[in-house]
Amino acid sequence: MDYPIESFTESERAALSPHFTNLERPVFALIGLPETVKGAMFARYSRYQGTLRRLYLDEFAAEGAAHPAFDGAEGERARKLYERIFLGYGDDSVAQLGGAHIACEWVSNVMTKLLQRGRLAAYLEQSTRYIPYDAPIGEGLGYRYWRHAALGPDYDTAMDFLFGAYSESLPRVEAWAAERFPRPEGEPEPAHRRALRAKAFDLLRGLLPAASLSHVGMFASGQAFEQLLLRLYSSPLPEARDYADMILSEIKAVMPSFVARVERPDRGGEWISYLSERSRAADRWARRLGLDRTRRDEPAGPVVRLLSVEGDEEGLLAALLFEAAGTSEEEARSAVRALPPDERAAMLAELIGERSNRRHRPGRGFEALRYRFEVVSDYGAFRDLQRHRMLTVQWQTLGPELGAGVPEELEQAGVAGLYREGLERSRAEHARIVEAGHPELAPYALCLGYRIRYVLDMNAREAMHLIELRSGREGHPAYRAVAHALHAEIARVHPAVAAAMTFVDRDTEPRLERILSEIRAHAKQASRA
Repeated sequence: MDYPIESFTESERAALSPHFTNLERPVFALIGLPETVKGAMFARYSRYQGTLRRLYLDEFAAEGAAHPAFDGAEGERARKLYERIFLGYGDDSVAQLGGAHIACEWVSNVMTKLLQRGRLAAYLEQSTRYIPYDAPIGEGLGYRYWRHAALGPDYDTAMDFLFGAYSESLPRVEAWAAERFPRPEGEPEPAHRRALRAKAFDLLRGLLPAASLSHVGMFASGQAFEQLLLRLYSSPLPEARDYADMILSEIKAVMPSFVARVERPDRGGEWISYLSERSRAADRWARRLGLDRTRRDEPAGPVVRLLSVEGDEEGLLAALLFEAAGTSEEEARSAVRALPPDERAAMLAELIGERSNRRHRPGRGFEALRYRFEVVSDYGAFRDLQRHRMLTVQWQTLGPELGAGVPEELEQAGVAGLYREGLERSRAEHARIVEAGHPELAPYALCLGYRIRYVLDMNAREAMHLIELRSGREGHPAYRAVAHALHAEIARVHPAVAAAMTFVDRDTEPRLERILSEIRAHAKQASRA
């Protein structure tokens, strides 16, 4: 198709060039503009007859000269336009048109779950699988764990013991791994060494407390940041409210209009009160029904239960055909129902297609099926599974009642006794904090090896993504076990769907999980040298 080519004067080109990646094509990026200016431009765009570049010239620039719209962190003109539309008319879609990168450093592993709860954002978290926690933060700052005056010196003593046990165990587990997994001939020594260290990190991760500090990077729209701030301000955790203050301050520095409602008593204030009261109501009803006491009857984890299933394979086939058909879905169901089983199987195989890697996923028809699982696993595995955002995740409060396991390999490495002592010190400190009147802070003291109960609710398309990814050979054994159990439960009710998940790695033999990745990384580095 031939598309119109806009013509610009020299002065217009001079005004446009710093902010548009090209002036000739109908696809371009906006650069060098404040987030609120971009949001305001797109907000106006929906009711402007011309192009975005012409809109910029007409309403946001003045003959190529500096315009008041760009004074300060955001232009006064852009701010007023944005707030008139967003605050005046409540069009939340406008708040999706600007975004910011925010780094939150030195946050606990309790806090990371609160930061990453929102669906409409991108997150990267520093991993306990790739870095050691055996050294203090810095001169006089102690080990990497969250502190609060209300927890007292006993808490610090318990946490120091856990990190000391981790530090003492790390070289011993590395030495055991080196003996258990000798380097094959031809395997790069640096890659093998890194894989051995990663194995030790994996085995000892459960000894670290939920108070362990991490770093989280986020990219989100103004709307997503607003929702995050409201959740954090309604939390009973002082860490959450402290970080809410700091995040709000930084967002206000780059796109203040996007979070203007948060501090308004009649907007953000009422919303925070609503969220807090909703949480208190759930607590009241859980106590009234006797559901607030964790049962201790769970077997050693992980435990996966399929609570409910929505849809069937007949509906799946009809949904996969829907976009190509010209009839109603009910008519498609009738046609599918008439097929013999072997033709249905062939049809499903063809509609899924040849998947040469796990990133090739079937169409949205797979979303016609839905599964709701209840899972009990250690907190470390939960952390990794909770990061999947295109599903519903609900979790209970971390406590010691469901117990914690000890990896068999630590028995072989000779550090299982120290590991168990760490778990017990962690449990005792949790109990002390609860008795001291701070139950909301008690989870910080628990090791990541303690188990937590949570729900994963997802459609079949997301289940394929999660199970194939988390069963991968490089994954942590704790969440690989959960992925295997999820797959088995789906196979029990929908065998054809489970069979379509062709990239599930079912191998459970002990191995260096990270070795292939480290070899690939080594080869890339060598090729660039």
